[in-house]
Amino acid sequence: MKFFHLSDLHIGLRLMDRDLCEDQKYILKQVVLAAQREKPDGIVIAGDIYDKPVPSAEAVEIFDSFITGLAGIPGMAIMSVGGNHDSGQRVNCFRNVLSRQGMYMVGMPPQREGEYIEKVTLEDAFGRVNFYLLPFVRPSMVRQIVGTDGDGNSLSYNDTIQKLIAREKIDSRERNVLVSHQFYLPVGKVAEEVERMDSEIRTVGNIDQVSAEVLACFDYAALGHIHKPMKAGRENWRYCGTPLACSVSEAGQQKGILMVEMGEKGEAVKTTALPLEPLRRVCVVKGKLEEVLRQPSGDYVTVILTDKVDLDVADMQDRLRAAFPYLLEIRRENARRADYGRKAKREALLDPFALCCSFLKETDSREREILKDVINTVREAK
Repeated sequence: MKFFHLSDLHIGLRLMDRDLCEDQKYILKQVVLAAQREKPDGIVIAGDIYDKPVPSAEAVEIFDSFITGLAGIPGMAIMSVGGNHDSGQRVNCFRNVLSRQGMYMVGMPPQREGEYIEKVTLEDAFGRVNFYLLPFVRPSMVRQIVGTDGDGNSLSYNDTIQKLIAREKIDSRERNVLVSHQFYLPVGKVAEEVERMDSEIRTVGNIDQVSAEVLACFDYAALGHIHKPMKAGRENWRYCGTPLACSVSEAGQQKGILMVEMGEKGEAVKTTALPLEPLRRVCVVKGKLEEVLRQPSGDYVTVILTDKVDLDVADMQDRLRAAFPYLLEIRRENARRADYGRKAKREALLDPFALCCSFLKETDSREREILKDVINTVREAK
């Protein structure tokens, strides 16, 4: 069984106010060409199809063109789940009709008794491969089926996902794949040790973390949510990362598709990174003004100037924009570096959670958990 693992398309994203629609069309066309060349049995998209819950008309057109290209490949199933940036209800639209065409779009997790994680079964020479399609889950979404704690409150993210998966009748004799958009924390690590990109939404207190040990019953976990390619503790628990850089913090990363090949049950799963080459890379160019100007580029560029002397601001900006037509920003690194440190410390004090706690004065642990949940919900709704 061979399938592609993609996630975090974030169609409609703007990079520092730069419209990326042309870049996204270009990179998704490469995905279609790779699928035509490799002829996988399926392709999974592990959440965050769009960058906004209500995508623009152009973003919808880009995704429509992408899916149309994939649907033209005979015998390939298309499986996608909603992420925290998506509207689950919109992703679910026409779900039953689309499934008859070999396209499985799952936006919402099971929410009522009798509902279970959507399972899609494909077959090859070695038998069945079961794909469990689990979109992004907030505990409040599924409290009716996973229950509450002793005080009647929603369970933690970790306990919620544990209970959701425990409800499933997973046949360990068959090959099973989880497609999920969640923050799975490798066993033995703390959340702060996991490198996160600037383009990711991070919750206050990392309350959305889920121990990756829950993935043990799956032969492969196709994960989304983390924007950098990484393993979630084992070779077969993978984040594929974004197909296109979504922030300057991703400069220099090689983006790509994970091609997954599964043999007989019990055999090691083989993963191959198929590189994707963007229309324009995201780069950081650092040095003195005259040094930087000798490195013109048509990529998206952040310039960091190290000149110790004052520069003519207007002249500097004009010259840099001429050398870098897709300039993202200009930063200065000079002797006043310590001032930036003081500024950063002042900004840290304005963290929304700390600010609210300071205003509310005395809060107990339960009130702080509610406050974290409110702040995280507002962040995700932006």
